[in-house]
Formats: sequence, structure tokens, C-alpha cells
Amino acid sequence: MTTALESLEPALSVRQVLGLERVLAGEPEVVAGADHLDRPVRWVHVAEAADVGVMLSGGEMVLTTGVLLAGDEHKQAEYIRSLHRAEAAAVVLGLGRAFPAPPAVMRRTAERCGLPLVVLHRPFPFAELTEEVQSRLVRRKFAAVSLSESVRTALTGLITGGAPLQALLDEVAQHSGCPVVVTNLAHRVLATAGERPAVDDVLRDWERIARQAGGRQGDGWIRAELGGRGERWGRIVLCGFRGDTAAGRLLADRAAEALVLHRMLGGGSAASWEEQSAQSLLTDLVRGAVPARQLLPRARAAGLPVNRRTFVPLVVRGAGPQRLDRVLRLVGLPGLVAGLADGTTAVLLSLARDQDADALARHFAARLRQEGPAPVVAAAAARPDWDAVPAGLREARHVADAVADSSDALELPAVVRLKDVRLRGLVRLLRDDPHVQSFAERELDGLLRAADDDLLAVLRTYLATGRNKSRTAQLHHVSRPALYRRLEAIQTRLGVDLDDFEQAASVHIALLAHDVQQG
Repeated sequence: MTTALESLEPALSVRQVLGLERVLAGEPEVVAGADHLDRPVRWVHVAEAADVGVMLSGGEMVLTTGVLLAGDEHKQAEYIRSLHRAEAAAVVLGLGRAFPAPPAVMRRTAERCGLPLVVLHRPFPFAELTEEVQSRLVRRKFAAVSLSESVRTALTGLITGGAPLQALLDEVAQHSGCPVVVTNLAHRVLATAGERPAVDDVLRDWERIARQAGGRQGDGWIRAELGGRGERWGRIVLCGFRGDTAAGRLLADRAAEALVLHRMLGGGSAASWEEQSAQSLLTDLVRGAVPARQLLPRARAAGLPVNRRTFVPLVVRGAGPQRLDRVLRLVGLPGLVAGLADGTTAVLLSLARDQDADALARHFAARLRQEGPAPVVAAAAARPDWDAVPAGLREARHVADAVADSSDALELPAVVRLKDVRLRGLVRLLRDDPHVQSFAERELDGLLRAADDDLLAVLRTYLATGRNKSRTAQLHHVSRPALYRRLEAIQTRLGVDLDDFEQAASVHIALLAHDVQQG
């Protein structure tokens, strides 16, 4: 799809001016500087004065008959040198009475300076050429200004409407027709926009590409700095822009202005954009909707080491992303941190393969407890392969959920794993299975139909304490005889003997499944 920016008439080059029908009628011949015909032409001037160079500002195509230069080779050479010093785009000499043939001195000097020298074998009124070129340049500038205002209006409307950063970048990508990348000053990717395959191609070797393009503009790579009040904090890069470079710079500048304004109005800092980037990546990994292999370029561009690494998926309850990120930096472990939709926080550690993953996970959990209230740190087994990371994150999330459902009596290690949640973890894993749901309803039917929450609570405590009657009576603040009567009522309604291990285990599993489904 061609964007409005790409459809802008490109800046005229010397070569394009020489290809105009009016110029071709004058039989132009390039006699020097043929390797420099792609220079942009900013304006066209007709000038006969020998010192015209002092009146130029760069990028002009100068038209002359050379009438004031004839017969003086020193003036001819100095004329060319002055145009070169003024960074003129080219000089066009109309052959005639002053110069019936291309002057050798001017040709040699122009060749040494790299200045295109063009002679017209059939001169025509210069006014016709200046009028045509100037009108083309003016139309293009007017279109650029109009489009600039259109882009600015669209981005400002999004900002005032409270749109997130991604919406702004999507708008920029739609105008540019190429991938858009926002980075911090260390080239770490904070956000992207554009067609996913094209973005992934750019991110696949991002650090090398970004550093190569960082010091230059061109080849479709156009960047603008992000910052204000004398402080830079990031960049926006148009990657592979196919339109006119000046139009791309204009769009990049408008986008940079919008991003700075978005941040000033509460749209977040560069640090919060890093959090959003990590959250998007880890959320996509947890959901598994996108194959892990396709997310690898994003992980690499986000600064996560991925080559020959071991990945440790963690999910934490009771500690937010900022606290976890701070502790991660304190212990010196590379990783990504992001809050998930259910209030938990995902952490993906990236360790060298010779490091002890279990020991470092325990060290991280211990330091986390030193920094505030003790959270629950759930971990999956270390993954030596990136493709296994999504399953690992889901396993860690499952363990964290199982711990949230557990009773206070359950003793947990600093880092909880699947083996630590045992039966409760298995039941939670199978909670959506229709067979498990019907089993729970069938086993507990007598109590559920009566809606007796008090008896359910007694049953829950009795089974959780290993059928310890004294402890159950104590926890419910009732006498032993009163507890016996309640247990008898429970057995009667359920039609079971709780002294029988198999029947008690069956009821216990059903109660665990019921509690998981309810909450």
C-alpha cells in the first residue's frame, strides 16, 4: 500500500532536471562532474556575476551564459571554485557568443571540484526552466507542509484522547509504510509498530543494525531524537522508509514531538515504556498465541540474552514489577519483568548454561524477601530451549495459582515448584475438565444442595489437618462432642465413612476441585 508520504513528489535531482522535456530540447551535455548528478536541487538561479558564489546558500542550480567570464581563464576557474565553496548543486552554461564550445578551464576545474558542469548546445530562455523547476519545488513544499500538519493533527488528537503509546506508533507506521522502532540510548527496543513480519525482520539482528545506522541517515533509515530540556532519553527510527528522505525526516520529527508530548502529559517515561515492552512480550509468551520462535527477535531486541542460555520462568504473587526489577538489578541477573493481567508478575531469567539455575532462583527469592513483605515465588523447571519458555511460564503461573488456593497450614519453600503443590496443583490443573467438575458435584452433592457452608468449612479443616479431631475442634472453637455431631451430620449427608481412607481421600479431592472451581 502506498502511503501519503511515499506519494509525495521526490526532491528534484540534477539528473531529473536534465531529463525535463524543456531541458532536453536544449541538447544538454554533462562535461564534468558526471558522478554527482544525484545531488538535490533546492532552487534555480540565473546569474552572470563572477562572484555569484557569495550569494548562494547551497543546493542551487546556477544558469549562466558566461558573458562576463569570456576571455579570462582565471575568472572562469575562480567562478567554478566559488560555486563549489557555496555547495551549489550544478552549473548550466548556455553555449553561444561568449562560449561557442565548452571552456576547457571550467571543465577541468569542475571535474576537480566534483561540481556537475552542463552545457546547452541549443540555448533557450532560462526563464522557462526556472519557472518549471520552481513551480515543482513549490508544489512539493506545499504538499509536505500540508501533510506535516495532517500528521501532527492526527497524533495530537490521539494524545488528547488519552491513547496509549502503541496507538501513536501505529499511526506513524501507517503514514510511513515501514517498521517503526522506539529505543533508549543503549539501542534497547522499547516499542515497535508496523507489519509484524517486517518488524521481526528488522529486530532479528537489531543491535548490529541499530549501531550501524546510529551515526548516519539514509538508505531508508531515518531517526529523530527523543528528549527535552537538554536531555536525550531515546530515539524513534523509521526502518526502510521508501519515500523521499526529506518527507521521512519530516514524519520522524513530527513523531518525536508527539512522543515527547505524550510523555510530558503522563504517558509514561522511557522506563515505563520498557515495562510495557516486557509486558507485551511476556504476555504473548504466556498466551502461546504466537509461536515462541517468532518472538525471539523481540526478546533479543529488548535486551534479553538469548544465545546459548538457560531460561528460568518465575511468577510472583505479592510483589510488583518495580520491586522485582529493582531486586533483579541488585543481584545482577539478566531478565525481563512484567505484570500480568491477573495481578501476578512474570519474571524470565536468562542465565549462562554453566550457572546453577536453582541456586540463583533461591538467591533471587531470598533477596526479594529482604526488600519487603515476603511474596510467593513460583518457578518452573529451567528451560534450555527458547521454544519451551511459554510452557514454563504457564507452569509457573499454575504453581502460583495453586499456592494462592492453599491453606495457611501448608509449609512452602522460598521458591515453590510443581512438586511442592502436589495434589492441589494437579486438581487446579484439571479444574476445567468436565469429568472433574461432575465428580466434585457428585461427591459433595449432599452438602452443596443443603448449602451448609458451616459443615463444608468443618469438612475442609478436618481433611486439611489429616483428620485430626482435636485440632479441628480447636480451630473452629467448638467442643469435641459438638465436632463429633457435625462430622456425623457430614457423613450422613454425603453417605460416606470418613474413617475409611479411600472414601476420605475421594471427598478430599472433590472438595479441592470444588474450591478451585469456586475461586
